Amino acid sequence: MTPRITNRFVITCEHGGNRVPHAYRKLFKGQARPLKSHRGWDAGALDIAQDLAETLNAPLFASTVTRLLVDLNRSIEHSHIYSEATRGAPDSVRRELLTEHYLPYRNAVENLIAELIRREHRVIHISAHSFTPELKGKKRNADVGLLYDPGRDGEVIFCNHWHKAFKKLTPDLRVRRNYPYTGKADGFTTYLRTCFPPDSYLGIELEINQKHVKTGGKAWSALREQVAAAAASVIE
Repeated sequence: MTPRITNRFVITCEHGGNRVPHAYRKLFKGQARPLKSHRGWDAGALDIAQDLAETLNAPLFASTVTRLLVDLNRSIEHSHIYSEATRGAPDSVRRELLTEHYLPYRNAVENLIAELIRREHRVIHISAHSFTPELKGKKRNADVGLLYDPGRDGEVIFCNHWHKAFKKLTPDLRVRRNYPYTGKADGFTTYLRTCFPPDSYLGIELEINQKHVKTGGKAWSALREQVAAAAASVIE
């Protein structure tokens, strides 16, 4: 008898903080402003990731090192994997960033997903991010974004159900699919789709509008609970 395939969540947060390891602080001289901005980290993303992991009883992989050191959500050949602070560093330093920071994180996530699939689980990977309310003078018209590959049916179905769950729980919340970015753009989930088949791996990027993070208080706490509750309801 073929064993019943069960869903297992894996939660990641690639841009959870803006910490600069001591060994690289000289590279960031005069970079205080970008480090504190959305360029340095995704404010609130780690909070969301932690809540999802707790609610869904899922493993959590999170980095609190600034994305300006080396961007864990970029493919290794992407032109923006390094920032202005690290792009001009010696080749030896950039190789070190890959071997000490980038590859250990990415490999740990990929290895766990591979192991779960080997055990006949279907992995639902949620990568938690946040976005600025306004970019280049243009207001972002959403509270939550669900990013996925429209060509992978499992991701489409999951996000459609998650979207419906949001509407039921919080009808006033504006939840949009493949906004403010497209789910097929360069990212960790995009890479992992090349490693695992669509019936075994679902890669979803969750995007939260940072205006809710800035508001804070009970409203922010409530939104975090709603995000996790809506996700949990999809597979109940």
